Amino acid sequence: MFTSSHRRFNPLTREWVMVSPHRAKRPWLGQVEKRTSDSLPAYDPDCYLCPGNERAGGIKNPAYTGTFVFDNDFSALLPAVPHEKDENTHPLMKAESESGICRVVCFSPRHDLTLPELDLPVIQNVITAWTRESVDLAARQDIAYVQVFENKGAVMGCSNPHPHSQIWSQSILPNEPAKELASQTDYFNQSQKKLLHEYIKEEQRQKDRLVAVNEYFTAVVPFWAIWPFEVLLVGHGSAARLNDLNSAEVESLADILKRITIRYDNLFETSFPYSMGFHQAPADGLEHKEWVLHAHFYPPLLRSATVKKFMVGYELLCMPQRDITPEVAAQRLRELSDSVHYRSAG
Repeated sequence: MFTSSHRRFNPLTREWVMVSPHRAKRPWLGQVEKRTSDSLPAYDPDCYLCPGNERAGGIKNPAYTGTFVFDNDFSALLPAVPHEKDENTHPLMKAESESGICRVVCFSPRHDLTLPELDLPVIQNVITAWTRESVDLAARQDIAYVQVFENKGAVMGCSNPHPHSQIWSQSILPNEPAKELASQTDYFNQSQKKLLHEYIKEEQRQKDRLVAVNEYFTAVVPFWAIWPFEVLLVGHGSAARLNDLNSAEVESLADILKRITIRYDNLFETSFPYSMGFHQAPADGLEHKEWVLHAHFYPPLLRSATVKKFMVGYELLCMPQRDITPEVAAQRLRELSDSVHYRSAG
């Protein structure tokens, strides 16, 4: 394995990332984030996501006891967008109307429990909610893609600490899924094999970047990871979308989500921030034999609970760059407990 600067290729996006292992020991005198408190009440009367509380426009939440789903009060996409004509006729300046539906999924009524601290049946209920809403949105003729994602932590732009995720659906295929569709389609057409299944087989053989494995899923720090402790979660079966999973696979998905996020929290003994999302096959009614259901975890923390990775300078102008290698990151995560959360360990 390389011990000096090199670059690695991401076959999903067909882009490169620079890896600079020798920089991992450089001193840090830069930005230090304020450490957030892990102490939250089970119920917050001022939280607009807690049961029975009022949201924007005077809407009152029901006294929900499981998951709670509602249309986002401040949606980035709107379902009834007028088809406006772009008056700019220059070929280098294109714009077009874009419509969609955005929903919020509260994990549970508990204001203080994130994914790693939820019981497995509760996490399964969250997966069921993601699946149900994905199916409902994908069935609409004006929807081409459904994105399930969670932003965890204020450092990731999360505006409310009550554990929740979002589902954005829209009328076109967005940039990142479009890249992955092209790559997986080309690979399948050339080999009659699924790109991500072949990749995971090799990761299981090498073992250096494995984080967690169970019967139906494998989690790795990908060979081409950009973020310090990035994780790619890949299904072993034929599922291309969440609704393709059977009951045993849903149980397995809940198990590995909990194990990944416990390890994250245990790494710096903090409620570990990240952006996580599932990449499902497009909502076009086609089978998509090339597509493998998978999820990406993009956490920003680098050295501690207060030092994060910045994408600036070279990263913005040239290509992504990382210091610690994916192999070192995976080893650090593997060495942590994935069954006992640091808060419950006392």
